[in-house]
Amino acid sequence: MRANPATPDTPATPATSAVLAGRRRRSVALAAAVATAAVLGATVLATAGATTASAAEVPLSGYELTWGIKQSYRTYVTGFAMGTFTPSAGATQAADNGAFTFVEGAGTYDATGHTVDLAFQGGLTIQSKLHGFDITLSDVKFDSKDAEITADVTKDGTTTDDVPLATVTVTQSMKEMATTLTKQAADVFGSAGYENAAGDPLTVARPTASTSPAPTSTPSPTGNTSPSPTPTAPETSPTPNSPSPSASSSASPSATATEPAAEGEVVNGRLGWGVKESFRSYVVGGVANGKITASGGATQATGNGAFTFVNATGSYDRGDKGPDSLSAAFEGAVNFKGHETNGSYALDLTLSDLHVKLADGSGQLSADVTSLGTTTQDVVLAELKSDSGELTAKDDVITVDDVTATLTEAGAKAFSGYYQAGTALDPVDLSVALSADAELPSGDGSTGGTGSGSSGGSGEVSGTTGGGSVSGGTGSTTGGVTGGLAATGSDIPVAALGTAAAVTVAAGAGVVLAVRRRRPVE
Repeated sequence: MRANPATPDTPATPATSAVLAGRRRRSVALAAAVATAAVLGATVLATAGATTASAAEVPLSGYELTWGIKQSYRTYVTGFAMGTFTPSAGATQAADNGAFTFVEGAGTYDATGHTVDLAFQGGLTIQSKLHGFDITLSDVKFDSKDAEITADVTKDGTTTDDVPLATVTVTQSMKEMATTLTKQAADVFGSAGYENAAGDPLTVARPTASTSPAPTSTPSPTGNTSPSPTPTAPETSPTPNSPSPSASSSASPSATATEPAAEGEVVNGRLGWGVKESFRSYVVGGVANGKITASGGATQATGNGAFTFVNATGSYDRGDKGPDSLSAAFEGAVNFKGHETNGSYALDLTLSDLHVKLADGSGQLSADVTSLGTTTQDVVLAELKSDSGELTAKDDVITVDDVTATLTEAGAKAFSGYYQAGTALDPVDLSVALSADAELPSGDGSTGGTGSGSSGGSGEVSGTTGGGSVSGGTGSTTGGVTGGLAATGSDIPVAALGTAAAVTVAAGAGVVLAVRRRRPVE
């Protein structure tokens, strides 16, 4: 059920992977759910004439399960894949391509282990003729003892029962529970990067209004009254980022400073930025099978790391009549290529002429964006936010580290909509010199002259599934790049930057990688 990269001809459809055997069994206590279930099931028990022996299992019915799988996956299916979600047999989807709800959940509450086991009615068909996938989920189940969601998965006419799609961090309320996608889900939904990535939150509830007493009025079961520890997602946000190689331990400029002129010229400097870690991993991984090339003085850290752009020029205002402000442009370019067919690439994206503006702790990062040979100048890719509003110079050097970068609407368009505006990008680090003899800090945080001081080198990063190679000014390292999308909450499933790009390449659009001469800073 992998959603394959779009090509003008026939997309491949790999087989669904085998069901994971021997799933871990975890016992959790659901005190609030227990009380509610007991009240709701009381009539059923009385009617059935439950005995003491059977009282350990309380019948449950009428529950609903709401889960969106993963928001970025829904965006991909209805966007670049031009596909559809079709609920059936009572299942529904929320408006605006929202989450899915499966209904009439029935099962049991185990009063001994304090767990619930529910199976839900409704199906969901996920189709894209363009990307060649046809997936149906049915018989969705939630088992709090196993702390997982399973479903029967039908693909290519073959059904696999009880495929584990996500593990669940179970809570007593069973509302907005965190989920982590499994390897099987990554296979089903077509992205290796989904393995161990955060899925959408899960809610299991009985929507029928009840006049029964509040759960707190019922004594909690004896024994453990809090959920047992369960593995949590390996990331703390959907899109974790790694610091750029030039990041130092300080998150703000040094408080020890000399006093430069109120206004000054930026005569040198470096910018460290990785764009987005999961995007780099995707490009060189087993889906895009592409490469990353730094040029024009820019370099990339080893191990498919972040980029360093150099030779800053611009201006600095100490802020005697307003907030401190900095405007600096940097030399160098980075090109991302992927999804090659007969020498042409469906993904061919170049960022060059990076420009940072900061004032009072806020600012913007812009760049010239070349996609499939078409260049758009001065695209504001990210909104910047620094921990400190001051731009204080020490020995005529201003250093600002770990500046938060958030994708703009224009930046989202530059990535063809694969990331939504507001997505966290990799943090930005920069150092600029205000005099010719000022020494920029080296990449490891120490003073290191006025050279670029970057780790790695210019050159190329490429890879295939299960491994990769890194080559550049520092030699080569094999195996430093893992295959597929990074297991870090990547937001990109497959077919990077769209089918329109693939069609354009197929029509004969060539690769254009022309780094313009740096413009004067405005």
